[in-house]
Amino acid sequence: MGTTEIAVTGLGVVTPAGSTVEDFWTTVVAGKSMAADLVTDEDMSRIGTRFGCAVRGFDEVGILTKKEARRMDPFARFGVTAALAAYRDAGSPQPDPARTAIVVGNAVGGRQTTDAEVGNYFLHGPAKVNPLLPLVSMPNAAAALLAMRLGWHGPALTIATTCASGVDAIGHAMLMLRDRRVDVVIAGGAESTLSPVTLAAFNNLNAVSSRNDAPELASRPFDVDRDGFVMGEGAGFVVLERLEDAKARQAHVYGLVSGYGSSADAYHLAMPLPDGSAAMAAMHGAITDAGLSVSDIVHVNAHGTSTPLNDRAEAQALAKVFGPAGPPVTSIKGVIGHLIGAAGAVEAIATLLTLRDGLIPPTANHETTEPGLEIDVVHKAPRQITPGPALSNSFGFGGHNACLVVSPA
Repeated sequence: MGTTEIAVTGLGVVTPAGSTVEDFWTTVVAGKSMAADLVTDEDMSRIGTRFGCAVRGFDEVGILTKKEARRMDPFARFGVTAALAAYRDAGSPQPDPARTAIVVGNAVGGRQTTDAEVGNYFLHGPAKVNPLLPLVSMPNAAAALLAMRLGWHGPALTIATTCASGVDAIGHAMLMLRDRRVDVVIAGGAESTLSPVTLAAFNNLNAVSSRNDAPELASRPFDVDRDGFVMGEGAGFVVLERLEDAKARQAHVYGLVSGYGSSADAYHLAMPLPDGSAAMAAMHGAITDAGLSVSDIVHVNAHGTSTPLNDRAEAQALAKVFGPAGPPVTSIKGVIGHLIGAAGAVEAIATLLTLRDGLIPPTANHETTEPGLEIDVVHKAPRQITPGPALSNSFGFGGHNACLVVSPA
């Protein structure tokens, strides 16, 4: 356990629920699903699942110029924009450039650009492939571009642990600050996988919902009638610094990142470990790292993907960690879908806002908890709580588990 408190001084999001923090939070608290039909061409109309949660409000943010945006894959556009928004929200701190770090969680890099250029190759031949493809699509593009924009010379890292990437990025940022290797870190996740190829693959894997007739009802975490996740896209970033430094520069503090836990199922590329033991280890690890006990946790922002196996495994793990009378649980994926590598970072931000306002957002579309799942799912309406330490979970393909404890300042 570390004794140095790590403060969150800036937040930035680009999401299907909006691309400012307050727009995002208002939509999440309202529990309004952002899933919609994505059919824009004949190829997409042939996919079994033809809907998802696309980013809203990005063009209005205006942080990137049109020229900058054209040279980036959407995942990097979203990531750099959200990160710069967080940096500005933190008051644009000016640390020694060598005492900085950037940590980006991302699963697949520039998938949309790659898919487009593969199509270009087969349609028009190799001479027409964009020579910038390797640079635009590389998973570290967002971290590199952000470092260039800010002139920061410290570590600029990319963590790829699929759906756990965003939480792992924030967790590693916290560890670097505790160790006093750096003074300010921008950390989070960015992803954009709403391409026909990706949707077709997940459809063929039977991992996504097939409710094409009612996409707005498709993502329903922990509900008895769930049938798969809904693909989303976006980014979420935080600015982290030691609390003592934040106070010294009179920065606004949203909350603290108090603990981080990580583990591996070592079981299967797609399915969770049935007994949930590794997920439990990550939860216990984060709580212990924060110097707390399970009874101190007042709320859990669950991974809650809306897939049958994953929701069941997470609920059972939560019941084993906290007991049947555990803290209230929510999943915001009913609103924004599954943002893959960005999911954990955006959900950690939602957890911080829950503590800021003392208000747990409802799990959108959740009507009836699956029998046998002994968790208290917040649904239908927001629920007021007294702010205290909260747990944010992310569990990824490949068996990657990552959990954060965030606390009021």
